[in-house]
Amino acid sequence: MTSRTSEELLAIGEVSRRTGAAVSAIRYYESLGLVTAHRTAGGTRRFPRHTIRRISIIQLATRFGIPLVEVAEVFSALPAERPPTRRDWMRISRAWHERLEERKQAIDRMQRELAGCIGCGCLSLQACTLFNPGDRLGEDGAGARRVDPGAR
Repeated sequence: MTSRTSEELLAIGEVSRRTGAAVSAIRYYESLGLVTAHRTAGGTRRFPRHTIRRISIIQLATRFGIPLVEVAEVFSALPAERPPTRRDWMRISRAWHERLEERKQAIDRMQRELAGCIGCGCLSLQACTLFNPGDRLGEDGAGARRVDPGAR
């Protein structure tokens, strides 16, 4: 068995096998700039080994509902040409912590709103005057106006 180095380049199929991501997803991530590949003389993609970690983080982020555009924003602070250092990861970790904290607070607000709406006993979003008398919030536009503070 040969030892592997961090400089080793992996075929797209190997990256797919190691991460569980479909080859098409890896190509898509590349098109978004989330991962980078080197092309061989024959035109095949070869990925740095640290791509496995990036894709794993992408998968985890999307599993928790973080859009790829946000992942791209965070990843833009990481070097594409080398594995991230501990300092690199700490920097993006802080950025993501702030974003995740905002999401957590939004989910808490949503839980309170839903519990309050169901808790009043009317069980009718159309007839409920407790939270939106006269449909005043409808004047501000479509969507969940009270739950999403960005919509106000």
